[in-house]
Amino acid sequence: MMKKITFIGAGSIGFTRRLVADILTVPEMADTLFAFTDISKANLDMVTQLCRRDIKANKLPAKIQSTTNRRKALTDADYVFCVVRQGGLEAFQTDIEIPLQYGVDQCVGDTLCAGGIMYGQRTIHTLLEFCRDIREVSKPGAMFLNYSNPMAMNTWACNKYGGVKTIGLCHGVQGAHHQITKCTEIWAKKKKLISKDVTLSTKDVDVIAAGLNHQTWFTKAEWNDIDLIPIMLELFEGNPEYVKTEKVRIDVLKRFGYYSTESNGHLSEYLPWYRKRAKEIPQWIDLGNWINGETGGYLRACTESRNWFEHDFPNWMKADPWEFTPGNRSEEHGSYILEGLETGRIYRGHFNVMNDGVITNLPDECCIEVPGYVDKTGIQIPVVGDLPLACAATCSVSARVQQMSVEAAVHGDVNLLKQAMLHDPLTGAVCNPEEIWQMTDDMLIAQQQWLPQYKSAIPAAKKRLTAATRNKTRVKLLKNNGAARLKLKSVDQMQKNAEEHRAMAAASDKGNMTKGAMRKVAVKRKAKAA
Repeated sequence: MMKKITFIGAGSIGFTRRLVADILTVPEMADTLFAFTDISKANLDMVTQLCRRDIKANKLPAKIQSTTNRRKALTDADYVFCVVRQGGLEAFQTDIEIPLQYGVDQCVGDTLCAGGIMYGQRTIHTLLEFCRDIREVSKPGAMFLNYSNPMAMNTWACNKYGGVKTIGLCHGVQGAHHQITKCTEIWAKKKKLISKDVTLSTKDVDVIAAGLNHQTWFTKAEWNDIDLIPIMLELFEGNPEYVKTEKVRIDVLKRFGYYSTESNGHLSEYLPWYRKRAKEIPQWIDLGNWINGETGGYLRACTESRNWFEHDFPNWMKADPWEFTPGNRSEEHGSYILEGLETGRIYRGHFNVMNDGVITNLPDECCIEVPGYVDKTGIQIPVVGDLPLACAATCSVSARVQQMSVEAAVHGDVNLLKQAMLHDPLTGAVCNPEEIWQMTDDMLIAQQQWLPQYKSAIPAAKKRLTAATRNKTRVKLLKNNGAARLKLKSVDQMQKNAEEHRAMAAASDKGNMTKGAMRKVAVKRKAKAA
């Protein structure tokens, strides 16, 4: 059953090595031909060496072709995985640091908000080139499995304009499913429904999630015939770790009644409420891990990982090769989809697909994340119906921002790009229209080398900013230290601010703190910061 599977952006070790191991765990795919391609020959060579060593150690007939020639790698491919980061960390840095100069504070910046929108401008143009090559040289009907963010925008563009069947894959649902399971276990032990030595797994807790990628909501969750949705807030407030690390998600759960699949740091930048005032951000984040909301946290983590890659490669080559066993197989959807399509074994997961009456109160043309089933007949998506109204309202706004972003990227439409920025929830909560117009021009100029569709528009953007400076209408930019705010002088200060905010909020809720007392605390903190 030899199949050819191409990885574009194969120099991404986190995805490539993991997915290769997962795929080769399936006995029927032991003779797979992998084609690796990347614009970085150095990274490509390192990943190729690691994966070839793993394959040899597992005594499998699978082979790897490695080339910087993308069309050669795509020729006769049955499946294509996309794991690229267009523009690399150099472009990513501008996604975070330029908006921060305008007061838009992002933790991740790769899905929505100003950074995610610009990331889509770079990536969509490139992915459509991939789709062209797939149509021209891959096998007819070759499937494109996209792991690159911004997930919804990329998958939307490839399906609408790329002419290639594209499925978007993310692990957000799996991660949150584990959280719900852990909370259920803690709750069940407190209620003496299970003994203290019992450990629940995700197989014990059934869930259904639906929405947009990174804004997907658990609409059903059940354990031992108990409906967990009505007690979801109780479950999460009973977890001593999550009350510290998932403050935004728990607050949204309290107000919406439904839990989001995405991390605290991600979710906080897709909504207009939690990151719009710099002094309030520490109230909602935790610095124990970047994903809990650290300003520019993902950029920092990616930069450090790149350095570790270059430094640790010799150590990885000395370490034991990976064993391709079912127990070591990850939860990434990719290998299970291929297994279902090739063997007929049924797999149920959550996938990013085009809405076609599946979520009935979201636009039909948008890209949604919903449950699906895979077998030899293909990928089947059941009808979900209506999302709860608060969830649907949040997703509807994001879907329209994504739609404008996709159309802007495809057509190189600066005005539409700025309108997408204007309607983005957090960007619009922080900036006025002129600030958004100038910020977008700034980002277009900074990223012009990755934006060929905007080539003719860059000179006009430069003229507009020059004229604004001359006319003294140029926005006053905030100073920052790389991706960090200068105002928040240290981690300790951020944590102290957060503790004070929580104390004030708790006292205010209980009616134990007068307005005068609250003002005194605020004045005291301001004096310390000065």
